[in-house]
Amino acid sequence: MSWIEALILGIIQGLTEFLPVSSSGHLEIAKAILGDNSVPKESMMMTVVLHGATALSTIVVFRKEILEIIKGLFQFQWNEEFQFSLKIIISMVPAAIIGVAFEEELETLFGGKILFVGFMLLITGALLFLADKAKTSEKKVSFWDSLIIGASQAIAILPGISRSGATISTSVLLGIDRERAARFSFLMVVPLILAKVGKDILGGEISFEGSHTFALGVGFIAAFITGLLACTWMIKLVKSSKLSWFAIYCIIVGLGAISYKLFF
Repeated sequence: MSWIEALILGIIQGLTEFLPVSSSGHLEIAKAILGDNSVPKESMMMTVVLHGATALSTIVVFRKEILEIIKGLFQFQWNEEFQFSLKIIISMVPAAIIGVAFEEELETLFGGKILFVGFMLLITGALLFLADKAKTSEKKVSFWDSLIIGASQAIAILPGISRSGATISTSVLLGIDRERAARFSFLMVVPLILAKVGKDILGGEISFEGSHTFALGVGFIAAFITGLLACTWMIKLVKSSKLSWFAIYCIIVGLGAISYKLFF
């Protein structure tokens, strides 16, 4: 993969991570269009690195909230901060279990499976349409809700299923306020991504030696800067816009991906 391709993928990741349109799905489509012939393992490595970059940009934007979560976790007092920290931990459990148990199987889905991505984007679109019809409320995230939302995040490991779309839609369908849902959605993924990046580095899955090092670095920087600039206004867009607009977009891109695979 060239540095120009990595730059393009980084920008795509930064722009799509904070919208309910599946950044991983967009990355796989972009790789196919760019003619990326990486084996699934290398393709997955680039995806993990780019997600790590946007996780870092999320930390920068939500640094105050993350510090509150860390402080709340070590207060050991049954207050709102401590409970919220526990909910974040609970939400991570389903995705952590699925990621560890089916790691090799999941890697095979990140090697140009555009037809699969297209159908998953259609599912994302249908879920967003469904959530857009739900009534708004002021409900907060409960412990049970955090586990259900975590299960949605686990399913969203599949490329084409939007993680933010799945978690925010699930939250809204559970009656949770959309602003709270968006905040919880973006915060709950940060520990998982950082843990995945750390595990792959320590296990030698992500190597900073060889011909791909420069491309990985370019992609990481592009995703971080783009994500940093896009995070704030995109979060506002998610909270204020109708989810049906994102649903229409996912369906159009999904049908385009399916058509591309079948006819080109």
